[in-house]
Amino acid sequence: MSETGVDTEVSPDSPAGSAQLSRAVLLRAFEQNREAVLITDRDNRIVAVNAAFTQLTGYSLDDVAGKNPRLLASGNVGPDFYARMWHALNQHDHWEGEIWDKRKDGTTYPKWLSISLIRDTAGKIENHVANFTDISANKETADRLAQLAYHDPLTHLPNRLALDAQLTHALRVGKREARQLALMLIDLDNFKNINDTLGHHIGDELLQEVAKRLRGCVRASDLVARLGGDEFVVVLPEIDGPLTAARVAGKVQSGLAEYYQIADHVLYATPSIGISLFPGDGQDANTLLRNADAAMYHAKNAGRNNHQFYTARMNEAAGQRLQMENALRQAISSISPDNCEFAVHFQPQIDATSGRVSGLEALLRWTNPIFGTVSPMRFIAIAEDTGLIQPLGDWVIWETCRQIRQMKTLGIEDVRVAINISAQQLRHENLLLLVRGALTCYDLAPADIELEVTESTAMQNPEVTLSILDQLDAMGIKLAIDDFGTGYSSLAYLKHLPIKRLKLDRSFVSDIETDASDAAICAAIIALGHNLDMELVAEGVETEAQRDFLIRLGCDCLQGFLYSKALPFAEIVAYIQAQPAISE
Repeated sequence: MSETGVDTEVSPDSPAGSAQLSRAVLLRAFEQNREAVLITDRDNRIVAVNAAFTQLTGYSLDDVAGKNPRLLASGNVGPDFYARMWHALNQHDHWEGEIWDKRKDGTTYPKWLSISLIRDTAGKIENHVANFTDISANKETADRLAQLAYHDPLTHLPNRLALDAQLTHALRVGKREARQLALMLIDLDNFKNINDTLGHHIGDELLQEVAKRLRGCVRASDLVARLGGDEFVVVLPEIDGPLTAARVAGKVQSGLAEYYQIADHVLYATPSIGISLFPGDGQDANTLLRNADAAMYHAKNAGRNNHQFYTARMNEAAGQRLQMENALRQAISSISPDNCEFAVHFQPQIDATSGRVSGLEALLRWTNPIFGTVSPMRFIAIAEDTGLIQPLGDWVIWETCRQIRQMKTLGIEDVRVAINISAQQLRHENLLLLVRGALTCYDLAPADIELEVTESTAMQNPEVTLSILDQLDAMGIKLAIDDFGTGYSSLAYLKHLPIKRLKLDRSFVSDIETDASDAAICAAIIALGHNLDMELVAEGVETEAQRDFLIRLGCDCLQGFLYSKALPFAEIVAYIQAQPAISE
């Protein structure tokens, strides 16, 4: 008996010689076939396999006889695949296609499988015959060809063909989900000189190093491609705006401008970068590339080693903001007792009944050597966008507590100072330790400070916010909601917060004398606050008429230019000390 279970010992001289000879030839053909062959009976149980089957799968006939061929399955395809295969077999008595199977040692491989049904004279299935071959080498070749077709052979980055396909897909997603996208065209400055003087082999090595640095400057989800020569493209999908593109361009500039050690040569290849934005600068790949190319030449004309946006106005605004961000970052990193561009000023809060200073609000100010005095409206927004608000806000807490201690040394007591807390600070695990540490360091009581959060901040992640505010309240610190009325708070949620003060936003106060709606809103908020046992502070009070109106509504505390702007330490001390003495 052979491995197939069929008797192959036949004499060609027997009476059935020619017929038996044909059978012997067929059996030899079965055994010697270089394709793996598997035969099952009408119930799809294995009855025969050839040598090529055993060589490919590792299974002998003894291993698989009487078993269903599903024991070869890799598990990489689902039941829908097999349902379609059996449907085709029953319809046409034949099926072929690619499938992954598993060898006896557990390794998987792709194979090309062909199955045929053998029926008897009555049309009933007698056998299933499967032929298959390992196509791993074919797939590797196909993968290699695809790599060559879609990737640059020098840098292994995607080439122009791949860029077109991936950029088109990214634009399609951007249109569907209303997302912005940035395309940066990067050209190396003076690269031709390196090629001409040192040879193309040095230039090629330099391009390979540039490709590595570019890939390291961006996110894994960003696309880096080489167009050819010394031109590269970076695609940034899903950006927040032009500032994000400007930051990445700055990072690319810094990364590529560092020297390269190629063989015995120290080389420099700075980049000129042109940036176009979707959807404003183009709706398709060709337009964005063309506009980025125009911007890149603008960067060349501007002196090389810089980046330019296609839209001049946007380029100017983004560039100025990026400069301010860099200056802000530098100012924060260099804070020391002898060198600090920041200062805390204090605006008085006036008790509506007595007319005396009952509290102060600490307000941050920044004076930079380049930009001069910068409006908080500008630099606070940048700090929040970049995460710099965390270290800056921490410094404000420490500096405010230090100056409160100085006030007490000068005899100023019972004046609570309000400190604004950003959303990032409120979520940071360090906030409680920071506040407790600052109070302890300067020997202050929790009642000496008040922490303000905006209405929108209080509504973010309510469970976490409530937990943190409860812990601050348990420490004895008074809490306030700033800019109340400008957000979207839930009154049902608000009543559970340990808030003691509501600050009426200046936008309602400014037209309170002439706008009936603003007057009604102010009256409603003041009534609401009092019903919840909260004090009401009105910001932006600039006229006596506003003051009188708010006092009639029952507002507890007033703050604004009618009384004073925010003052530096020495001036706020003088302002408080200049108050008339309380009459006996």
